[in-house]
Amino acid sequence: MRVLVLNEYFPPDTSATAKLAAQFIEPLARRHNVTVLCGRPSYDPTERHPPYLLRREVRGNLVIERVGSTAFPRFRMRGRVSNYLTYLALAFPRALAIRPDIVLAMTDPPFMGIAGSMIARLIGRPFVYNIRDLYPDMAIGGQIVRPGKWTERWERMHRKALRSAARVIVLGEDMRDRILDKGVDPARIAIVRDGVSLPVTLASPDNPIAREIRGDFRFVLVHAGNLGFYGAWSTLIRAARLLESEGVGLVFVGEGACKSEIEAEAAGCRAVRFLPFFPARDLPGVLASGDLPIVTVKRGLEGVVVPSKLYPLLAAGRPVLGVAPPGADVVRILARTGCGVSADPDDPESVAQMVRSLLGDPERLGQMGSRARAASIFYDRVKQFQIFIDIMEEVASE
Repeated sequence: MRVLVLNEYFPPDTSATAKLAAQFIEPLARRHNVTVLCGRPSYDPTERHPPYLLRREVRGNLVIERVGSTAFPRFRMRGRVSNYLTYLALAFPRALAIRPDIVLAMTDPPFMGIAGSMIARLIGRPFVYNIRDLYPDMAIGGQIVRPGKWTERWERMHRKALRSAARVIVLGEDMRDRILDKGVDPARIAIVRDGVSLPVTLASPDNPIAREIRGDFRFVLVHAGNLGFYGAWSTLIRAARLLESEGVGLVFVGEGACKSEIEAEAAGCRAVRFLPFFPARDLPGVLASGDLPIVTVKRGLEGVVVPSKLYPLLAAGRPVLGVAPPGADVVRILARTGCGVSADPDDPESVAQMVRSLLGDPERLGQMGSRARAASIFYDRVKQFQIFIDIMEEVASE
């Protein structure tokens, strides 16, 4: 089987889609011939490339072709749009010349699914759409763009691409519901979660990294990850103010587009701290640091984004607080497995009350942590790799 993968980002890009694309594509390439068609590294890359028209790398069955798109830093929208458009302009004709058995498109740039479906139709090959973030829903829900005639046209084109796909691969049950609402055949939708590599041993909550994060708080809520537009940040800050006199701390570990806004809202609150990302080697210590780690999704964005940070927390044996709507994937998993609790993303008092109910109940927290560790087996990344490979092989056989 020859698979063409379309995604602008691929290592040495450091975006989540780049890393996850590599994690899923490399096992596929052990059994099949895979060509990844990506752009010049531009997303905080570990190495930068000089200008070129096309660069080709061969690693066994995996071929990485990089078209010479612009490589402006991602922080300015004009430069990022230039990267998107030049990648698409160069990748589209190159893809038509490769002639694979299957075309697999991801979601960088945001309209890659539409382009991928067109490429597959032009060369007469089946199309598989692996949705990491759901557009244009994300752009509208995150107030990145305003609804209008052009977003309506984008949505119409996107629905056409979805319906043309032999398979639509999504990250969770809530995203599956969103795709069903767009008129896609349920038999063509498959869930492949990001999953986690299960650690053999767990870090102690008393490790140096955890002590640094916890500070002097007696009970700590930790959100470790990107501070983007998808989280119920204001609700968390207001809940922390309600709990300030009870020795409860809220610690944000990470960076993101909304960090400055969150810091401004938390100004003057001693219960809130901000720390930068820790090196990857310190991740076990970070995961072990919170009494109650947080996974949050703002109302209206359930199924548009599916945070992957839940799975490492489960594997670390941590109870989880899901501040998200009832239909969100994280809330469903917590309810099904009993490894955490959830609260209304629009109600700070409900968050505070849930935390108070656990302050004096270490036994319950311990039980939820044990259930989390047991549940993580179902989200083992190796199992998710195999589901992904099986889907691709099913499409090829059809």
